[in-house]
Amino acid sequence: MEVERPLRVFLAIELPGEILHQLAGVQKRLRELLRGDIGWVRPEGIHLTLKFFGDILPGDVGKIAAAVGEVAARQRPLRFSLGGVGVFPDPRRPRVLWLGIDGDVTLLLRFQQAVEMALEGIGFLPEARPFRPHLTLARFRAPRALTGLARALEMGGDGEVRWFVAAGIGLIRSELTPRGAIYTRLHDFPLAGMGREEGRKG
Repeated sequence: MEVERPLRVFLAIELPGEILHQLAGVQKRLRELLRGDIGWVRPEGIHLTLKFFGDILPGDVGKIAAAVGEVAARQRPLRFSLGGVGVFPDPRRPRVLWLGIDGDVTLLLRFQQAVEMALEGIGFLPEARPFRPHLTLARFRAPRALTGLARALEMGGDGEVRWFVAAGIGLIRSELTPRGAIYTRLHDFPLAGMGREEGRKG
């Protein structure tokens, strides 16, 4: 009997090409400010993660798809723009450099919580840490040797506000390779709700 190989998967909002191009510009400006041992995320690999599962069995994919699909069908598309620069866990011990989002953030938080509840119902425990929507730009390998962080945290986007609409989310497989992660979309979930006014100010 063949043993099922686990899949490393996550749920995320994928970004349109023009926003990825804008993020590449933000990264370019940050590279000019920051010095240190930094691993930059490829712009095409940046996404807004809603839940990271880690390794699951292939047989779980259908159960996840059914649970997430029901929640997504009730949620209207969400509208966002890029926000400011931040770090996790804090500027004294920076590990992750990220860009925030503005717009329908309140609705996104409610939607993500509803997804977590649906997944908990089929055996996937919610994250212990609060959900903080962000776009990971880079990871610091040696935070103590980092310079230029204070100036980087004062930087916003590229000066031009571009809005984008998240009309769906994806269940994505991540395969780690020496050249970086390879992403494969396993399922798409359209945000099909009809409401348009609630939470417009995020």
